[in-house]
Amino acid sequence: MEESTMKEGKLMKKGKAAANMMDRLPREVVVHILSRLPLPSLLNSKLVCRGWRTLIRDPFFISKHLSNLAEAGNDPSFILESNWPIPDQRHFIDFFDHSEGKVISKKLPSSPMPMYLVDSCNGLLCMHDTSRSVYICNPFTRLYIELPKLIKYPTLVGNLGLGFHQKTKEYKVIQIVFRRKLRRVDSSTTSTTSSESEVQILTIGSPSWRDLGTIPYRFIHVKTKALVNGRLHWLSKPNRYTTASLLVSFDLETEQFQEVPKPDCCGSERCLRHLMVVRGCLSAGAFHENDERVEIWVMKEYGAKESWIKELSIGRYMPPTLTQQESRHFIYSKRNLFVRVLCVLKNGEILLEYKSRALVIYDPQHETFKEFTFPEMPRWFKIIIHVGSLNWLHH
Repeated sequence: MEESTMKEGKLMKKGKAAANMMDRLPREVVVHILSRLPLPSLLNSKLVCRGWRTLIRDPFFISKHLSNLAEAGNDPSFILESNWPIPDQRHFIDFFDHSEGKVISKKLPSSPMPMYLVDSCNGLLCMHDTSRSVYICNPFTRLYIELPKLIKYPTLVGNLGLGFHQKTKEYKVIQIVFRRKLRRVDSSTTSTTSSESEVQILTIGSPSWRDLGTIPYRFIHVKTKALVNGRLHWLSKPNRYTTASLLVSFDLETEQFQEVPKPDCCGSERCLRHLMVVRGCLSAGAFHENDERVEIWVMKEYGAKESWIKELSIGRYMPPTLTQQESRHFIYSKRNLFVRVLCVLKNGEILLEYKSRALVIYDPQHETFKEFTFPEMPRWFKIIIHVGSLNWLHH
């Protein structure tokens, strides 16, 4: 018993000595080291000593950490929200050390009420609850604010997007509600419908939403929105009678919508399926019906149509975890319509999502597929890219 007590005493002394040594390090050295850590490691660093804990909570340090993450070009991290079998459960997945064969998965604390994942920006999540209230929260600090009630359609949550403009330093939430409009051509012709969406916007910190009027677009595949150059981007089609996809941007500073030139990637204009960001560039996943391949196209110079280039093409694959019933459906349908490119990793591998049921890592060099799983991975989920940060709103 005495020997055990003596060992514990020695360990406590060593721990205190280590903490004192850390406290004596120059502040600029500590900031330089800690601000480059991935969030899970940074959270562990808070336990080292009181000085580090105080530093990590400082708004200046939090801003520097977020800035360093953006500049480092590390592999991304994600929030994965379970839809089944256990709803309202979220996991943080960090590919920071993927090049060394390590991926961190961390189960996040449950929210006090059922919440649904909408969007992410700079470590902040946009979510809504069952009563259609909209929130901004940080899943690691567990800070949250409820946004003002919507002016129009207060009981309806349309397509929501969260964005930040580097120049204005403002966070904005945009809501787009699609409304089908009946239109009679003449007395002898039956009515047709046109696609029209109503737009409201909220600058976070303002007391109310503003109405931006209507736009002649119907956004499709809204979960694949991309934020590039201070602009949110969606795919759209003008009405249900056309198969043409449009690429539409929304400038968070001027609050204006504008069409962006698309790549000439296939004979049919139906081929664009989803958007993403590859190495800071606006990118698109294109589907070809003739060979069921997914292509990744990257806009190297923003706004320049001729700068679109095809980076690679991905062939057909069916993840093993899909059930037999789902597999049959997958075989007799256009398989790659259910595939979404999430990101391109630093080593050139591609992270793919299949039908919100499976995650797969594709190696283009060897043309191999490897399913990615982690403990407690749900069978049906929603996944979005999310920067792990302690960032919060400071008005």
